[in-house]
Amino acid sequence: MKNKFQKLPIDFYLRNDVVQVSKDLLGKFLITNIDGIKTGGMITELEAYNGIVDKASHAFSGRRTARTETMYSKGGIAYVYLCYGIHHLFNVVTNEKENPHAVLIRAIEPIIGIDEMIKRRKKETVQPNLTSGPGSMSAALGIKVSDSGIDLTGNIIFIEDRNILITEKNIVSTKRIGVDYAGKDALLYYRFYIKGNKYISKP
Repeated sequence: MKNKFQKLPIDFYLRNDVVQVSKDLLGKFLITNIDGIKTGGMITELEAYNGIVDKASHAFSGRRTARTETMYSKGGIAYVYLCYGIHHLFNVVTNEKENPHAVLIRAIEPIIGIDEMIKRRKKETVQPNLTSGPGSMSAALGIKVSDSGIDLTGNIIFIEDRNILITEKNIVSTKRIGVDYAGKDALLYYRFYIKGNKYISKP
């Protein structure tokens, strides 16, 4: 039976408004296919990072390092980095090449391969913290830093449209988490989540 759901096309990622792309990612399904095991769920929470003008972005002021070079690629690839030496944080690179916009995926509602996600997280049951918080989410999905640069239109990590529409009235906007160092940019309402969903990280 043919899958009736569609992977997001490359054009979705190449748009230049990272805030709009972020909102449009809510309700889409982030899926991994690692060693033949599929896991995934609905994106419920994320944060936008507006490239070289955003003090909270790794690419602020055109900064380029071996780690951040991936952000300067054409949109539609994964940017995964290590936080505190233990958490693998998954970002979606957006915009055209040399415009380093990114969206940090902070949480999903687990739908696919739940037993495998529970095993990866060493949990016993499904609780909101199984896949909420960017480090926990990546661990549940099996995403690692070595996945940075993967094409999101491929078959290892990808995002599907499953025809769930999240309207503006169901989107909550807040300040981003953990970016106090960013001065006035820390005050930007660039964190978005689905109102009423329990799979949301706690600041």
